[in-house]
Amino acid sequence: MSSGPPKHEMQYFPNMTAAMPSESAEFRRVLWTGLYSQVVLMTVPVGGDIGDEVHTVDQALTFTSGVGKATINGKDQDVKAGDLMVVPAGTQHQFVNTGPTPLILYTIYSPAEHDPRTVHQTKEEGDEEEENGKDKAPDWSRKSQAENEKAGLVNTSGKY
Repeated sequence: MSSGPPKHEMQYFPNMTAAMPSESAEFRRVLWTGLYSQVVLMTVPVGGDIGDEVHTVDQALTFTSGVGKATINGKDQDVKAGDLMVVPAGTQHQFVNTGPTPLILYTIYSPAEHDPRTVHQTKEEGDEEEENGKDKAPDWSRKSQAENEKAGLVNTSGKY
């Protein structure tokens, strides 16, 4: 997986609400990182959680398997496969697996939150890499639209 800005090509992930996520055993895997967003697959083990956290980016989470409890800014909400939860930047959040099977979801961060090459087998591995500065979004994913246009990364004609 590249650590540089994305190519102007389609990225296709079939069966995101069925086969692919239900087969994941990794806690976190970045699937794609763009100039303004990032798609990440997560698997929360039985009895596990993602950790009580606050991001400086917006986050939308779609649950594909399992059941859990979301806590957003002190408010609890049960979640299940097919649900979508949005967490605005700067908002406390926590997701806990309350079911007998893994809680699997994909999340879209806007802008990116993780290194494009990130794969964490466990929450503990992810926490350690984040604390040590090894898992951070690339600088190119935090540039403005004007900066990206000037650098030739975005062309409103759509031709490259």
